[in-house]
Amino acid sequence: MTERSFSERMANFDENYPMILEEIARAAADSGREAGDITLLAATKTVPLEVINHAIGRGLCCIGENRVQELLEKYDGLDKGHCDVQFIGRLQTNKVKYLVGKVSCIQSLDSMKLAREISRLSSAAGLVTEVLVEVNIGREENKGGVLPEALLEFVDEARQLPGLHISGLMAIPPVCVNKTELCGYFSAMRQYYVDIAAKRLDNVSMDRLSMGMSSDFPEAIRCGANMVRVGSSLFGPRQTPRP
Repeated sequence: MTERSFSERMANFDENYPMILEEIARAAADSGREAGDITLLAATKTVPLEVINHAIGRGLCCIGENRVQELLEKYDGLDKGHCDVQFIGRLQTNKVKYLVGKVSCIQSLDSMKLAREISRLSSAAGLVTEVLVEVNIGREENKGGVLPEALLEFVDEARQLPGLHISGLMAIPPVCVNKTELCGYFSAMRQYYVDIAAKRLDNVSMDRLSMGMSSDFPEAIRCGANMVRVGSSLFGPRQTPRP
């Protein structure tokens, strides 16, 4: 990426960040909450390290990477002292070893096989890894996630593993034709979140409901999200990395 491209993406962030924060504040107020109740996680897939650190210097305090290899390439240079680093993409069990101890949360727990590997590696390292259970709220075959009807049983089984802590739910709804349909998915997620929290299960805290991205985060907040994952609306359109 050229110096000009770096500058353009930094300028995009500087322009967009205050506007995103304002939108978050308005949506939070609409749902009876404060802006500080909502965590803005910047989805930094294909965003260069220099641009990410620029954003951290401007106040960004939480980022999420989708790809293990990209995270590893950026990790040593990230300003981690001022920013929380999470993993938000689909995760293969053979890649868990690269994340344990590096990220504060894995947002894409969607199978017991993956849960057991996170547990095994975290326990061996003397750590507890925070996880969010990904819910396939639209029952889409091309997406990961636990089906809604299997969610409670999955949470109950996974919570018994050492070395991990279930701190909430994550979802990516299907593409919807209108906001009513979209909010139906978000509201269903909110209800699952509330229902599980009400059970007061050991090793389950339900602190985070992560849903909403660049195109729909205000609606997600109004429906109960307390974490949104925003990428292109912050940094501009994604750019394909050089081969």
